[in-house]
Order: sequence, then structure tokens, then C-alpha cells
Amino acid sequence: MLFRTHQTSGCPIKREELTGIITKNYRQRALPTLLINEARDRLAATFGYEMREVQRTRASSTRAGRPSQPQQANAGAKSYILVSQLDPEVYHKCVEDKEAAPLSAFSFTVISLIHLAGGKISHEDLWHQLKRVGLNENDENHSVFSNNKKAPELLVQQRYLLKEKLAGSEGHVVMYELAERALDETISGILKDYISQY
Repeated sequence: MLFRTHQTSGCPIKREELTGIITKNYRQRALPTLLINEARDRLAATFGYEMREVQRTRASSTRAGRPSQPQQANAGAKSYILVSQLDPEVYHKCVEDKEAAPLSAFSFTVISLIHLAGGKISHEDLWHQLKRVGLNENDENHSVFSNNKKAPELLVQQRYLLKEKLAGSEGHVVMYELAERALDETISGILKDYISQY
């Protein structure tokens, strides 16, 4: 779980993938659940990480112009993420990757903008707001993100955002919506606390 999380830049690891790794050599039916539970306990005790299960959500459909809430996908679409249980000061001193700070700030900004927009925002409106903080969508040589246009895609892969293409009167419109990781109580709590200060 640790190595796979690192390899995928923090993207959730599907339960099917973990089950496939376990059942590749062993065929006992209850073994994947047993080993996943054991891994949960070991990661928490040894490394201070909670192995949190998240349900994949699919983009809400819009009927009569009213968006509905994100819906839980089928029960087989469970994934796992690692969440630090360390004290924030210890995490900052010993674990935090200083080079990832700009990406974390970008993630927090985008999630905040979408939260303030009611949980859903168009691609154009998102980039209009990001331009106000100095990020230009067409910058293909950004010092941190390289190609700014692709930066939101990383948040989609990491399941902070859902991306949906809708047919509208003026052609296709790309919409971003908060996904399961952004809706997680830990992140949404931090977000609401921060927003309420301003």
C-alpha cells in the first residue's frame, strides 16, 4: 500500500487491485479481507497512517437544470487512501514533502473554489478564478505544474474532483465537481474552518 501510493502520486488504490495482488498466489476466499484489515492495523501502529476506505462517486446527472448530489458508485468500487494520523507539527517536521507544497496549495485552492461555488463549477469559471490568483490556463512552461492545463487532471486522478462533459446549448461544457476525497470529513472540516476565518 505504501509503495503503490507513492508510485501513483497519492491516487486511491482500488480494492480489486489489492485483492488481485493477494489472490495471485493464494486462493483462500477470506484472505484478502483478513490481510487488508491486518495491513490497516500495521500501517497505523508502525507508520502512523490510517488506511481509509473511500467509495468512488460518479458525477451527478442534471435533470431540469438542477444538479443532484454525487452518487455512490456500485459497492465493488471501493478504494483505499493513506491519511496521516501524526500530530501536525511532527508531520510537518518529519514527513511533509516541501517540493509538493505548491501542488497541495493548488489542490486546496481548487477544492475551496469548487466548494464556494456550491460543489460544482465549469472549466471556464474555474480558470477565470485561478487566473485571479496568477495561474494562466495556457501556460505550458510553469515552473511547478509544467502544463497548467493538465493540473486539474491530477486532482481528478487523485479523486478530489470529478470531471463531467455536459452537452449544452453552446456546445459541450466541462464541469468539475467535488469527489470522495474532497468530501471526506477530514478535508471538508479543514476547508470549512479555513473558509470561516475569512
